[in-house]
Amino acid sequence: MAEKLRNMDRGLLIYFIIIALTALGLGLSNDVMSNYFKDAYNVSAYQRGIIEFPRELPGVLVILVIAALSFLSDVRISMIAQLLSIIGMTVLGLFTPTFSVMLIFVFINSLGMHLFFPLQDSIGMSLIKDDNIGKRMGQYKGVSTAFTMVAGIIVFIGFRMGFFSFTTKIKWLFISSSLVLLVVFILFIYFNHINNKTIKSYKKINFVFRKEYKYYYTLVVMYGVQKQIMIVYGPWVLIELLSKKADTIAILAIVGSFIGIFFIPAVGKWIDYFGVKKFLYIDALSFIGVYLIYGILSAGFYSGKLAVIGLPVIMAYILIIMDRMSNQFGMIRTIYLQSIAVDRADITPTLSLGISLDHIVSIICAVLGGIVWTAWGPQYIFFLASGLSLVNLFVATRVKDVEKIA
Repeated sequence: MAEKLRNMDRGLLIYFIIIALTALGLGLSNDVMSNYFKDAYNVSAYQRGIIEFPRELPGVLVILVIAALSFLSDVRISMIAQLLSIIGMTVLGLFTPTFSVMLIFVFINSLGMHLFFPLQDSIGMSLIKDDNIGKRMGQYKGVSTAFTMVAGIIVFIGFRMGFFSFTTKIKWLFISSSLVLLVVFILFIYFNHINNKTIKSYKKINFVFRKEYKYYYTLVVMYGVQKQIMIVYGPWVLIELLSKKADTIAILAIVGSFIGIFFIPAVGKWIDYFGVKKFLYIDALSFIGVYLIYGILSAGFYSGKLAVIGLPVIMAYILIIMDRMSNQFGMIRTIYLQSIAVDRADITPTLSLGISLDHIVSIICAVLGGIVWTAWGPQYIFFLASGLSLVNLFVATRVKDVEKIA
């Protein structure tokens, strides 16, 4: 391992550290935000859906922001993204503002986070100097997953030992997240210094919408539906119906991340070997199965027909973990886009447009999900997600596979 690190390009090594610490910083906040909203503000299911508007709106705006900052390099925009995340997290950590003010700083933090998402993949791919893009992307995701697990361990221990709480004046968990992201910002300064002449710079296009990318657009829109329903309402079933706290959510993140450390890099290698098409089938079938079964369990918990202890709860935990694995298949969409790109300069703006499309439907689904939960019950949210996942299956039948990703 030491020899591999010595032989690794210095810029690539620094970028792996950036990825690791970004995952750590985000892991100290993202996975337990639902618990924060519940403990600090005692929100209802309907309010939880409304909160997703300021949380997900930055995902819609990201393409406009990147276009406005197109005179800057991806690395410099990433530095701005880190600063926004730091500002948002620091304010939420130091104060418990009124609900409306809290939403403003949730928006600021989320804007930084979403701004970095497409840039992370774009910068990562620019550092790959061989044809094994699936393998290298799998390594990126594997490192990110490993440090998400570390964050989960910190969160679990912190809440169990009483170090962290969302009902105290200072939320030390969020302050810790801000400090880690500050280190990421400093590393980006160094990364920019050593790579400003070696990383290719591509002129960003303000808006890219090509018919050749229609199936990519379809996949990201469907991911927006699936992601929002499970990320928001999956844990909310545990929090609202089963009264689970942040330590339980952290344990699930730890287990899912531990499996992902080995699973995700393997997926990257398998994509190189078997091709994207087969994994689009797996991705679609996994979403259909997970959401259908989770809907059945939610119906049982909501009606009182299933016990809130024992096997049904364990099954719900397993499905949450499986969904985390399915969500890590996001690299398939990125690799698929790379394989069909008409112009390499299309990738960053298309990834940005994909995030915007993803988040437009995310906002709609979050708000509608809160209404559906309140009016009819949580199970119908998951049944809807399962049914819509048939679109993913259709796309898998239509895309052309690529023997070797170049």
